[in-house]
Amino acid sequence: MTEINALIDNYIAIWNEGDPERRRALIAQTWTEDASYVDPMMTGAGPAGIDAMIAQAQQQFPGHRFELAGAPDAHHDRVPFTWHLKPVAGGDTVVIGIDVGVVADDGRLRSVTGFLEPVG
Repeated sequence: MTEINALIDNYIAIWNEGDPERRRALIAQTWTEDASYVDPMMTGAGPAGIDAMIAQAQQQFPGHRFELAGAPDAHHDRVPFTWHLKPVAGGDTVVIGIDVGVVADDGRLRSVTGFLEPVG
């Protein structure tokens, strides 16, 4: 489970990384080349598409930070986990997400499907 925790910690770190070079390096470590992401608001395919999607989310929510909410669970090649998007300066959660990742044989994420929960 330690490997899964590190994988999901990297995933969250990617969403918070503002430096494009460091973000792309984290994406290469964390996602496969054929990776995909989909949630109700956005999609991304491959490392470049995922990077562009995350940069767009950072522009949409400046001054906010993604935080893992509890430990990820995993069985077989699936890993569900919950995250919160909160203002860096403190305050209430603005978005709650539940993501389900598919882990490739090499230990990186092949895909993530995200679901957004109502807040408040």
